[in-house]
Amino acid sequence: MRVSVVDGREIAEVRRRHLAVLADELRARGLSCRLAGPSESVLSVHGPGADRPLMVVATPVGAGWSYLWPGGGMADVATAPDVADRIRLLF
Repeated sequence: MRVSVVDGREIAEVRRRHLAVLADELRARGLSCRLAGPSESVLSVHGPGADRPLMVVATPVGAGWSYLWPGGGMADVATAPDVADRIRLLF
């Protein structure tokens, strides 16, 4: 399967939107976040007193999108508030 440049840009924009939604949820829980990586494709999350950031990605899965994070975390992007709660517990 070939992905056109237009489709690639569209995917990147959808990815950024999903990560921005999660970033807002994480900030509401006292964590700091920033989009990082090529085309802002990764969310870098910093917790209080943490030495290293935790990285979160959003990826197409089947007919939808999911967040992925270290430790085997995976959840549908529609559950961003719950994902933020789960990630907060990692700090």
